[in-house]
Amino acid sequence: MPFIGLLIIGVAAGFLATRVMRLQTDVPTTIAIGVFGALIGGFALRFLIWSLGAAAGFVGAFLGAMALIWAWKTWMR
Repeated sequence: MPFIGLLIIGVAAGFLATRVMRLQTDVPTTIAIGVFGALIGGFALRFLIWSLGAAAGFVGAFLGAMALIWAWKTWMR
């Protein structure tokens, strides 16, 4: 079943990508573009999530500290 799912997603992604980029290809090439594009996009997205994880943690900690300071100033006057 994973292979069939990959083909379906590859067909859809390849079809949309070739239409957006105005590229005329046959069905096997469209499927290949979609499948390999999904692999490349998946690796790129995982890398971005991994690399931005620490930055996101810092931003969250900063916003939490600001909220705590605001609460402290508001209720501890």
